[in-house]
Amino acid sequence: MKNNTPVIVGVADLPLENGKFAGGENVLQAQAKAALAALDDAGLKMSDVDGLLTSGVWGLNGPGILMPVTVGEYLGITPRYMDSTNIGGSVFEAQLGHASLAIQSGQCEVALIVYGSAQRSARARSFGGRPTDLNFQYDVPYGLANPVGTYALATMRYMHETGARPEDLAEVAVSARRWAQLNDAAFKRDDLTIEDVLNSPQICDPLRAADCCLVTDGAGAVIVTTSERAKDLKSQPIDVLGFGEAQASLLVSEMEDLCRLLPAEMSSRRAIEMAGVSLTDIDVMQLYDSFTITVLLTLEAIGVCKRGEAAQFVRNGRIAPGGAFPINTGGGGLSNMHPGMFGIFLIIEAVRQLRGECGSRQVDDARLALVHGTGGYLSSGATCILGRA
Repeated sequence: MKNNTPVIVGVADLPLENGKFAGGENVLQAQAKAALAALDDAGLKMSDVDGLLTSGVWGLNGPGILMPVTVGEYLGITPRYMDSTNIGGSVFEAQLGHASLAIQSGQCEVALIVYGSAQRSARARSFGGRPTDLNFQYDVPYGLANPVGTYALATMRYMHETGARPEDLAEVAVSARRWAQLNDAAFKRDDLTIEDVLNSPQICDPLRAADCCLVTDGAGAVIVTTSERAKDLKSQPIDVLGFGEAQASLLVSEMEDLCRLLPAEMSSRRAIEMAGVSLTDIDVMQLYDSFTITVLLTLEAIGVCKRGEAAQFVRNGRIAPGGAFPINTGGGGLSNMHPGMFGIFLIIEAVRQLRGECGSRQVDDARLALVHGTGGYLSSGATCILGRA
């Protein structure tokens, strides 16, 4: 009987120059190059792929609403399993779970998860939403700039309830920058201090520019297959031990509690239970950092800290290089890159950490990683537990 346990056998992301695709690729070209590089990492060919999972929302700089069909045709494959789920930045953690289920049930044997966005090149960043949509009609006409407005409201409420200070948010940004300085591929590698964060331009009170994620291009790919198939491949397989996903309301106007990431609570609990581990077993975490507040709320939601304690938890470089609790070791969305939806790059960094491929930013003897994506306006969450045998 074949062993259909899902494992990650290939990862890759496309090089950037000044936050843009180094070769001037369009989105489909970038996804194809990332996919080919991930397949090469695994020792597989494009013709081996029979499962395709992708997502995106970026209009003219993306391949449109028939995304798996468009991407699959461009790659020259005819997959028997497809997934075009879109729940925002958490989608790729969710799709890793979907790919794992497809692998386990025999719906496919080699799944390609791929994403690309030319957001910086296309200057496709905007605030707000579509006020004629069902939910946006309650926020957009009244001037709320999204997504930053949602996170700013959550930040203001969190600071009011817990006594957290702007300096505590700045700790998250500074820690991300210190990790990025150890990553030659990171977009932002210049020095950043707490004072620099506090003196950066205010975007949406109380969030400042350095509290907000970057705007870059980016493309990445992850290859998932069975542990049986992995025996014949060249890469070190990384086990997908657990996963979970959840959603709450789409917009902040519908949230019952601005300081509670209910999707993260639910998805992380399921992932940890499935993996049969505890939080104390985790060696490294990759947490979506769309804004500095996202990390604080996530730490509390997944149970690392009690409510209101995350601000104190991150002080004094605790999550920075050399700290006791390494988070976002590639620099995260705050300093490495952020091409619209960042979750796939959290998975890629986690795999590289577990393989021991991260050079000066390598976490010693990393064997278990928790990866968590946050989507939309604190709307969705997906968590994966990855392990090195």
